Amino acid sequence: MEEKILIFGHKNPDTDSICSSLVKQILNNKNGYKNSKAVRLGNINKETQYVLSNLGIEQPEFIEKIEEGQKVILVDHNEFNQSIEGIEKAKIIEVVDHHRIANIQTEEPLYYTAKPYGCTSTILYKEFIQDGIEIDRTEAILMASAIVSDTLLLKSPTTTEYDKKALEELGKIANINIQEYGLEMLKAGTDLDDFSEEELIKLDAKLFEKNGKRNVIAQVNTVSIEDILKRQEKLEQTIKKEMETKEISLFVFAITDILNSNSEIIVIGNNANEIIQKAFGKKLQNNRTFLEGVVSRKKQILPEIDKNI
Repeated sequence: MEEKILIFGHKNPDTDSICSSLVKQILNNKNGYKNSKAVRLGNINKETQYVLSNLGIEQPEFIEKIEEGQKVILVDHNEFNQSIEGIEKAKIIEVVDHHRIANIQTEEPLYYTAKPYGCTSTILYKEFIQDGIEIDRTEAILMASAIVSDTLLLKSPTTTEYDKKALEELGKIANINIQEYGLEMLKAGTDLDDFSEEELIKLDAKLFEKNGKRNVIAQVNTVSIEDILKRQEKLEQTIKKEMETKEISLFVFAITDILNSNSEIIVIGNNANEIIQKAFGKKLQNNRTFLEGVVSRKKQILPEIDKNI
């Protein structure tokens, strides 16, 4: 029996990571490559649960590590420190991503598609079109959901004309009202009451390294920043414990209001105030500050933090 090619997104998967993995498997199957399998590197969030439940799709199998030589396809990420244990010795045959390219090295040539779109699923949508492959309703909803999630219903500054066009067409195929569906989906992901502080800071956390130091930017979406800030003391205690355990130098926890397109960030670490002041022209008060109009980790938070560390 031929070995399965594993398809997965980053750790602490978001809706784009999960949906794009599933869609890439479907696309491979329709192209005649039936030996691939979508898997996940962490628990799915409530937003993604909403999507899969509506479609009656089971979440992909969870895996923690891979063996040397395992064939893999990476979606929605390329940085090894955001990927699975053993990725350095895997056989990466393809990457489909919309993030910066960093610290990836392979022994053999591979297919690599990287476009500065707002969502990985927008890239996959274009692959369907370019290959002349029909998109059914399930695939349309999976891709539309990913685009809604990553672009915050096209409100994020990461949104491109390609995302807008793809979402419009996918909405037609799925025969859904994108605004109504998208808002309900996003709201489903903001129900955070039953998450522990440890779960909250890991729900959507991404690690990046700079000058030999490990840094994390985590993000949660909400309709009430104040509700999350009521837990600030416990969140800070949990963040500090995580930083000590994993030798993290700087930890940024972004609380993003999806309705008003603003964020409050809690920042812990060496020279945190200096870094934030240089990055955003704001001082931290009680380890936090408000960032008006900031919703995107990829385009608005990470680049400013990265160049000021």
